[in-house]
Amino acid sequence: MTVQTTIQLKLEGDLNPLLVVVDNESHLHGGPATDSHFKLTVVSEQFEQLSLVKRHQRVYNLLADELAEGVHALALHLFSPAEWQQREQAVPASPDCRGGSKKGPA
Repeated sequence: MTVQTTIQLKLEGDLNPLLVVVDNESHLHGGPATDSHFKLTVVSEQFEQLSLVKRHQRVYNLLADELAEGVHALALHLFSPAEWQQREQAVPASPDCRGGSKKGPA
């Protein structure tokens, strides 16, 4: 099973999301294109009463094994259903990589 699939299954199993999208963005970053950089978009009613920090902590705890075994970065976009509607179901684009072998001008 791929890291991307494992992440998706864990999110679906724990958060019962209305929407979960796991984008592997490893190819956009410096170094070999491994399964190391992911953008997660999750819409769940379980986020309704949680602060942004608590939402992030919950996802980091859920994915602790993946973070310990090679996942280097997670871009987290975590919304309640009402917030998702307010955003008109839009997720910010990921910034360009500035680390590794793809450093920009100093």
